[in-house]
Amino acid sequence: MNRAVCVGVCLFVAAAVSAAEPKSSSPVRVAFSDITLANGLRVQLVEDHGAPVIALNVAYDVGSRNERPGRTGFAHLFEHMMFKGSANVGDGEHFYQVFSNGGSMNGTTNNDLTLYFETLPANQLELALFLEADRMRSLDITQAKLDNQRQAVQEERRLRVDNQPYGAADEHFDELFYSNFAYQHSTIGSMEDLNAASVADVAAFFKTYYAPNNAVLSLVGDFKRDEALALIRRYFEDIPRQAEPPSVDLSEPAQKAERRETMTDALARATQVQIAYKTPAGNAADVYALRVLSSVLQSGDSSRLYQTLNKEKELVVGVGGFVDERIGPGGLYIGATVRPGKKSDDVESSIYAEIEKLQQQPIAEWELEKAKNTTRFGYLQSIRTAGSRATQLGTFTVKFNDPNLINTRLAGFEGVTREDVQRVAKQYLQAKNRTVIVTNPAPQPAAAPGA
Repeated sequence: MNRAVCVGVCLFVAAAVSAAEPKSSSPVRVAFSDITLANGLRVQLVEDHGAPVIALNVAYDVGSRNERPGRTGFAHLFEHMMFKGSANVGDGEHFYQVFSNGGSMNGTTNNDLTLYFETLPANQLELALFLEADRMRSLDITQAKLDNQRQAVQEERRLRVDNQPYGAADEHFDELFYSNFAYQHSTIGSMEDLNAASVADVAAFFKTYYAPNNAVLSLVGDFKRDEALALIRRYFEDIPRQAEPPSVDLSEPAQKAERRETMTDALARATQVQIAYKTPAGNAADVYALRVLSSVLQSGDSSRLYQTLNKEKELVVGVGGFVDERIGPGGLYIGATVRPGKKSDDVESSIYAEIEKLQQQPIAEWELEKAKNTTRFGYLQSIRTAGSRATQLGTFTVKFNDPNLINTRLAGFEGVTREDVQRVAKQYLQAKNRTVIVTNPAPQPAAAPGA
């Protein structure tokens, strides 16, 4: 199974990044060039002639972690502003040019970084480079455009948070989980802070964070390296570098006791239990074992939580979670929706009992192999396309300054042992390291007399 999966998705990879790199037991190798231009822009190139397409990803080293009190949601608001035109590209024309030439594109912002990406036919490489360079160089910032996108982001907040079941709990969870403001507030921001954003704020943000020396350009696809690099130099290298942005302290004080809240949600129709344990930064060695642990605990129908809480005890209608890998401290998250007529206390106690089993004895060999297979397959899927490889290179570079993680991640998972899983369960999945929010549906209003 392992070999078949790799043969199916690894035909695009080349032998090695360079002869000087340490050898890996993993057969997956993405050969990339890593060059820094005179203005500080980091450029990564991966030739892949398997299909006549190119994928361009520009990753900026800025996310909601860089925001200050009173200006939350600004990184995400600015992502929207980047589609409103530049010196040589009209408002909304970036979308039009990409879509009308048979491509796809989008952007995204999270706690740690902001990404812009497009995939186009290979003969449109110069178009993609022109569009990204023009807005990096000369974003058109006006009050009217700011007002327009502020309203768009506020509507997005209503859709995704304010009018979503459990939206308030999801947003509040990080406020309870983290002590450091950098990760404590939501990426989408508050209505008040969005209203407070000014044109001067936008201009200062652009100059500080959207400089070439604060960005990584990753290009994957059907091109010749030297020709592509020459085009990149033509369009990007004369964009002025700026002063380095201020650093952000992402450290978290050690948590000494469980943090817990109960909320009421008028939009919810069932009780939800959200649990998370603090974990180290996303490039820490223990993250590999934590990912395997999470797979054993809560990934798929054969996982321990599904088998116990759903099938055997019939306590939940759904259970699952993930490991959040950030530049700073992350978390192992578990979520469960309580079955009608059951108690959230019983759901919690059953979850903690399964965690205690992981701490008391090593997992079975078949569970380890299944978790590794699942994790391996998921990772291979995440680098299967040109676009996903470009995104992974930029993400690993911005978050951990290590693009070669794209080649070493599988070896990290392969090295996890049953004892490693037991060790990290004992170390991180402690009650004092836990945050819990239980969200209950709001009581239904009493029926009117005579109704």
